[in-house]
Amino acid sequence: MAAGNEDMQPAQLAPWISRQLQALVQRQGHAWLLAGPGGLNQFDLALALARAWLCDSPQGGVACGHCESCHMVKAHTHPDLRVLLPQELALALHWGEEEPEAAGSDDKKRKPSKEIRIEALRSMIEFTQRTAARRPGQVVVIYPAERMNTVSANTLLKTLEEPPGHTRFILVSENAQRLLPTIRSRCQVYQMHWPEPAEALAWLEQQGVEAPQVLLAAAGGRPALAVQLVEQGMTAQKWQQIPRGLAQGQMAVLEDMTPAQMLDTVGKLCHDLLAVQTGATPRFFDLKHLPQKVNRPLVLAWSQEIMQASRKAEHPWNATLYAQALLSRAQQVLSG
Repeated sequence: MAAGNEDMQPAQLAPWISRQLQALVQRQGHAWLLAGPGGLNQFDLALALARAWLCDSPQGGVACGHCESCHMVKAHTHPDLRVLLPQELALALHWGEEEPEAAGSDDKKRKPSKEIRIEALRSMIEFTQRTAARRPGQVVVIYPAERMNTVSANTLLKTLEEPPGHTRFILVSENAQRLLPTIRSRCQVYQMHWPEPAEALAWLEQQGVEAPQVLLAAAGGRPALAVQLVEQGMTAQKWQQIPRGLAQGQMAVLEDMTPAQMLDTVGKLCHDLLAVQTGATPRFFDLKHLPQKVNRPLVLAWSQEIMQASRKAEHPWNATLYAQALLSRAQQVLSG
């Protein structure tokens, strides 16, 4: 997942996020669902909305960025803002404290949770039952909302069915179909807009991304995901070498990737190989870096294998052994 920069002020927001902020900030409703694939900066939009609603002196409907409220949001100390994240993501973003489950000595040995746990939802309910410390009310941001387990989701549903009058909810989802239909029905759904390629490239250049065209393509046109790839150590040169490296059995092209990242990468390669065979333009890789001839049935079978394996991508596989198995299969397919 690609969260974005939670400390961005309005003037620093990506242009496609600023446009959507202007469109959303004046709308009414106690619960919003920002839906769209990861990497479109939707967490930035959620926090920008929260800032605007909590701002002491909003300008043109958006946060001023200078008042006490805006400073508290930036410092993650605003008493009327609650942000619910999986512990793993909260630690990565340096947002808030650890979940209550991490308090005991035994719990310290556990890996950070990938789910939004029930303890966080219960704490949120207590939060909404209190009177707002400042005007005009409270805001709850939940990201990514599909990371709630069944108990957590049902707890949220009860709150949405009888919402506190002074609290607004912003759910952010990268896979809204995984949410309970009843939760979706309680929210006003907003589909995230994709940026124009030119503005996405300009924004990536501002973030210091080199060869942004290559990395934006690698991210499927999603700018925040392109930044995440860079943070994971990906470069344009490494990305361009992947098809040939896999065909030649070079372990280095999968170096430092988790099994989930490996599957995502080879899945993109399969997509492009099949696209080229139907006369379409490849989406993730440049045509000149793709094998000229491949066995279509083999690629189709490999693609199905990758889809099935992706459902278990979060399993704690040994990355080296996984890479070796994946590399062996890639050689077989790409040389077939």
